[in-house]
Amino acid sequence: MWQSKNYTLALALINQFITPKLIVMKRSIILIGGVIILTSFSTSQPDTLDIVNNESFQTGEEIEFKMSFGVFTIGKAKMKIHPTIHNVNYRGCYKVDIWGKTSGMVDWVSRVDDNWGAYVDTLSLVPHISYRKIKEGSYRKNELVKFDHTTNNIEVKTVDKETGKFKEPMYYASPMENVRSMISGMMYLRTVDFEAMAVGDTLTMSGFFEDEFYDLDIIYKGKGKVKTKAGKFNAIKLVPIVPNNKLFDGENSVTAWISDDKNRLPLKVEADMFIGNAGVEIINYKGVKNPLNFYKKE
Repeated sequence: MWQSKNYTLALALINQFITPKLIVMKRSIILIGGVIILTSFSTSQPDTLDIVNNESFQTGEEIEFKMSFGVFTIGKAKMKIHPTIHNVNYRGCYKVDIWGKTSGMVDWVSRVDDNWGAYVDTLSLVPHISYRKIKEGSYRKNELVKFDHTTNNIEVKTVDKETGKFKEPMYYASPMENVRSMISGMMYLRTVDFEAMAVGDTLTMSGFFEDEFYDLDIIYKGKGKVKTKAGKFNAIKLVPIVPNNKLFDGENSVTAWISDDKNRLPLKVEADMFIGNAGVEIINYKGVKNPLNFYKKE
């Protein structure tokens, strides 16, 4: 089953792009936290949500990735911002989906077929709805999360494996405003002005996953060049601070690169683990909003 766990890790790195703090432990440690509350969710959302200046992505964008463990390709994933703007809670939303599947011999041993998605506010980049449909070997999870930004409450529902119907929801009170999911957090990260940061500066990303609110510190490591199957890019280097755990080899064991242009396109992730190296790499893209910054040989 180790192949499935490492594939799940790689897919999670794409979903938040660099938020392994919670995902790598999801099958071995149950995170218990949050406050259960009794409240109703409003049908409209406030006009006071923070507005985020987005020059990085647009509807119709699609990105394809390969997942690797060591020298072996263990699967592929695709991220898509659907071409239509959706109305959720009376606000315009991007519909974003990420699909990931194992391939080759790994698929024979332990098949993985996951779908992560969210409806993300076009102006504030907060989620109104997120969902996960997880199939990993014999493991199944179907989850629906609704975010109420009026009351800062979150409703989480999961499907009962026996009845196929949603169980009674769990409610969580958010300690922060404009709370983000993993996917919306990744989209927000693409809008950050790294030009205003110095090498070594730290950015803190806050969000909600499963039943836990989290803060993830990300160190800006400057700029460099990255070679991928999709081309050679000028890139921004980021390193999240990973807490001590049994999978990652040290707190600086994960490195991510995004394109050094207005797109902030996720390019590559490398994770040093005690049992080997896992990776995510872009292999194809279309529908990007701005010209990409490829590097040329001098």
